[in-house]
Amino acid sequence: MSYRDDVLALSRPLADAGDLDALLDRVGEARVVMLGEASHGTHEFYHWRARLTQRLIAEKGFSFVAVEGDWPDCDRIDRAVRCLPDAPDDPSAALAAFERWPTWMWANEEVLDFCRWLRAHNLRHDPAERVGFHGLDVYSLWESLREILTYLREHDPKQIPVALAAYRCFEPYGEDAQRYAAATRFASESCENEVVDLLVRLRERAAADGSGRFEAWQNAEIVAGAEHYYRAMIGGGRQSWNVRDQHMDDTLDRLLTHYGPAAKVVVWAHNTHVGDARATDMAAAGEINLGQLARERLGTDQVVLVGFGTHRGTVIAGDAWGAPMREIPVPPARSGSVEDALHRGAPPAAVLTFPSGERIDLLTDQLAHRAIGVVYHPQREHWGNYVPTVLGARYDAFLWLDETTALRPLPTRQVDALEPETYPTGR
Repeated sequence: MSYRDDVLALSRPLADAGDLDALLDRVGEARVVMLGEASHGTHEFYHWRARLTQRLIAEKGFSFVAVEGDWPDCDRIDRAVRCLPDAPDDPSAALAAFERWPTWMWANEEVLDFCRWLRAHNLRHDPAERVGFHGLDVYSLWESLREILTYLREHDPKQIPVALAAYRCFEPYGEDAQRYAAATRFASESCENEVVDLLVRLRERAAADGSGRFEAWQNAEIVAGAEHYYRAMIGGGRQSWNVRDQHMDDTLDRLLTHYGPAAKVVVWAHNTHVGDARATDMAAAGEINLGQLARERLGTDQVVLVGFGTHRGTVIAGDAWGAPMREIPVPPARSGSVEDALHRGAPPAAVLTFPSGERIDLLTDQLAHRAIGVVYHPQREHWGNYVPTVLGARYDAFLWLDETTALRPLPTRQVDALEPETYPTGR
């Protein structure tokens, strides 16, 4: 079936940030705008996501950016872009400190350019009005435990024993999540009680009396979420994915509450987290995701979901989990896919906003939609790397870049590949 007329009706050429006007109109007064990506290693996705975010911040007063990244790592970025006294003047130092594989997801020139813009923007505003940068993800169990201990030593020494109990429970596993997860399955061992005790103590002390206590509470939520995630992961099935996305949604809700009733957020994450899972085969598999949960919690009028896609090009990814990153070719999209339809009918770069009334075939038919993870094998494109999708139900808008290029990683330290992030899909 040809979708050429549908594509032409929806597409508007995208050459500069001014061409995003229709998308800003679509955002309207929504509190949550989620911007996806079809890979974690494409320059154009990061570039246009940043350009759109800049306009949302400057013109619509969005309060913070929340990303598919770890809280402690993103906290270093947050302190730099909000110009806090103990933070470096250039966010590059915060980005260069990323150690967890895949470091290129956030430690890249495209994110650095955005963070420098955000710091300059924030310098023109009072501290209370500065835009934050936060991580939503669940993986930083040991890093978050260390952050909690550091905070308690200075601000709440009476709570150190309960934090040490949790830390010592995990200590025998040498910061290896897979060893801990295996122990919970085969030896009936668990640190769940120690983690819950720590979380309850810090949650009780996290009333709105300063960001320090909020950050300690959030790190405790991460420890609890990560412990749950790793136990679910070792059991197999879909539950670990759901634990992770539920954690991201809960973190987003806490951040919106922390910033206040007028707060608005831009979320950066993979299409598989942003696009409503109910419009894909994820729902039949029992999977939920962040975009779906936000729509259910806040209402569709308060949440705008934007997907990204490409037909061909190059991408940064790895051949296996923990493998060295490299530039990998992205072959032309599968025939009959979303990407194939847009390649045949849309301008080389385009923005598509979806009407809320009568829907055309492109938006209501189920089509294959490409999804590239941090582990990528282009030779599997004929049977993998695609998600069956009803485009108009999954997203509210779409940014199309026909030919794309690999992003530009920053030099980082030697990376830790122990965390089995969504192995083997890497999204």
